[in-house]
Amino acid sequence: MITVQHVVYPTDLDKLPLYVESPRGATSSIDVVSRRTARLVAGSDVSFASYFNAFPLMHWAANTAVKTVTLEIELAGRGQVRLVRTDARGHATRLEAVRFDGEQTVRLDVATASSADGGWCWFEITASTDVEIGPGRWEVDGPSADGTVTVAVTTFNKPDYCVRTLRALGTDDDVRQVLDRVVVVDQGTQKVAAEPGFEEAREGLGDRLKIVDQPNLGGSGGFSRGMLEAVAQGSTHVMLLDDDVAVEPESIFRAVRFADACSRPTIVGGHMFDMYRPTNLHAVSEIVQQSNFMWGPADPDHRLVDFSDESLRATRWLHRRPRADYNGWWMCLIPTAVVREIGLSMPYFIKWDDAEYGLRAKAAGVPTVSLPGVALWHITWQDKDDAIDWQAYFHARNRVVSGLIHSGEEHGGALLADSSRLNLKHLLSMQYYAVTLRNAALRDVLKGPGELHATMGTRLGELRALAKEFGEARSYTVDAPAPVPAREDVPPTARKHGPRGAALAVFTLRSVARQLLVPVRPEKRSRPDAQLERGQGVWWELPRYDSVLVLAGEDRTGNWYVRDRKAFVALWRESLALHRELKRRWPEVQKAYRDQASALVAPSAWRATIGITDGED
Repeated sequence: MITVQHVVYPTDLDKLPLYVESPRGATSSIDVVSRRTARLVAGSDVSFASYFNAFPLMHWAANTAVKTVTLEIELAGRGQVRLVRTDARGHATRLEAVRFDGEQTVRLDVATASSADGGWCWFEITASTDVEIGPGRWEVDGPSADGTVTVAVTTFNKPDYCVRTLRALGTDDDVRQVLDRVVVVDQGTQKVAAEPGFEEAREGLGDRLKIVDQPNLGGSGGFSRGMLEAVAQGSTHVMLLDDDVAVEPESIFRAVRFADACSRPTIVGGHMFDMYRPTNLHAVSEIVQQSNFMWGPADPDHRLVDFSDESLRATRWLHRRPRADYNGWWMCLIPTAVVREIGLSMPYFIKWDDAEYGLRAKAAGVPTVSLPGVALWHITWQDKDDAIDWQAYFHARNRVVSGLIHSGEEHGGALLADSSRLNLKHLLSMQYYAVTLRNAALRDVLKGPGELHATMGTRLGELRALAKEFGEARSYTVDAPAPVPAREDVPPTARKHGPRGAALAVFTLRSVARQLLVPVRPEKRSRPDAQLERGQGVWWELPRYDSVLVLAGEDRTGNWYVRDRKAFVALWRESLALHRELKRRWPEVQKAYRDQASALVAPSAWRATIGITDGED
């Protein structure tokens, strides 16, 4: 039997609802003793129908040849342990109940048959006396599990996060079973090796840790270097890991064991929990909609789930097995055989590299599974808006390039129309810097695929330098310039969603007319009309102002937007012309990118861009 998942407990009890769920909500009845052991008080009734300790039966049924899964749990005391499974609709069935008395190892089996469409399995314990829960594990029959992993962390000036990750990996014995090497690709100026605590973290990993310094080539460059290192190391898999995360180490063990068991080479991704709200599940399986070539959740019922308020058993959509086109590279395991077959990352710097890679793998017959129980904590995009800063360029360019390569729709379907609408939304919101960058992105797309590698090391500096020309790209404190209360005729609205259908058409016409016909009084350029919280600074709110300060975060700084008719007209005209040209030339430009796609992701191309010679990695 091969262990594929351990029963684990958190070191931070704020995260306990992700590991233990009680039918009566009384998670306090369990006392966490260690990462692998716990204690129940007499009379407690505790369920492990939880994100990290339930077993995702559906994915094992659909992607492996495993027929039976076995729970083995060591218990001491008197009580009952029950095995429960669910189907794709979330309906629960009790499979077996066993009494225990004294010290005992309980083994319970569950068949994977009929679970391919959905369903989990978990165990529950009723304690008649105080009960000691010893180590527990989920096991499967199968070929020997001998897969190994190189964990590749790409970082830019996040040394404190990286040291915490290194410490977590170096002190987990189960991770060490599958770990070949940890490669930190350090592209910043605040070096990981100089961070307090690094030496202690390095001792835990020993010669398994490798620090690689290279110029800042974004996530694409860092993860491509990590892939090269993993292939050179001879690892079976490479796990791409973001830097500003908190990792559940058990996730790495589970991802490797699941990938080992898959019937064909499979990319195994992890889910994302909210760093600041640690029981909030933020991102799971992702797809790219072919109609408009935009990424989003695979399940139409997807929503944020807070496991401190909700239970896994009652969240029905989590019991369906979703499909995935890709997994975010905050945590993603890729077989090195796949890397050798389809190449490294597209040279995007940041944004869309993970989605493009997943689509490329899918076209080569390699599926992606976003595996429940494999996850980390990350700052979510709810807490940052990278569509209006320098990253707007990469959002726009890389979406279009990915569409040119992978879209099956004529002229990319609704991609260009949607891109044009996004530009108009930004313009109506007085976000002229963002549209300037988005227009520059389309001009670069039209120049052809040669621009991608050629500009990897220079484009970021150019984009940031351009920000100096735009007032809204600078950061302002709440008292400089001093804001005033909103005018009575334009109070902030309470609408959570923008207008749709006919209402959207009317809103757009009125907003455009206001931009073109209503002059901006000079005093608006010296003092904003209002101060809005970040959540209020949305595209259906900002067009109502001539001058507004939108707070950006908890530090009470913000971006000051001032309406500029001349900039609106010039940028809108340029946007329309660029989108028309790209649509007209789509077949020609598409052929150029598709013809060069393999060369762009080749190891030789990346070695040249990074500046390494053969054998150096």
